[in-house]
Amino acid sequence: MGNRFSKVKDMTALDALIEQSQANPVVIFKHSTTCPISFSAYQEMQQVPEEVNLVEVQNARSVSQELEKRLGVQHESPQVIVLRRGKAVWDASHWNINAGAVTEAVRQNT
Repeated sequence: MGNRFSKVKDMTALDALIEQSQANPVVIFKHSTTCPISFSAYQEMQQVPEEVNLVEVQNARSVSQELEKRLGVQHESPQVIVLRRGKAVWDASHWNINAGAVTEAVRQNT
């Protein structure tokens, strides 16, 4: 299986994802490169068949903060957010992140 990770590094990329969510669900994964729980979540997200948009919180802190501000979803790391029509329709953090739940959230919001 395995998926494609696309790094989200700036506001332009974030704006594009929010626009893309108007037509299709978008998966955003906020990941800490230094956290063991986040490493486990990363392994889980590798099993998601959809594209996963990766925000490395240490390298894209402003994007991570903007996600919280725009979507009203309190920042956590690791965290997965599914966007649809510019809104957060599903999220999970820490040990609640699993590939099956993410895939189901995408399917329900297609």
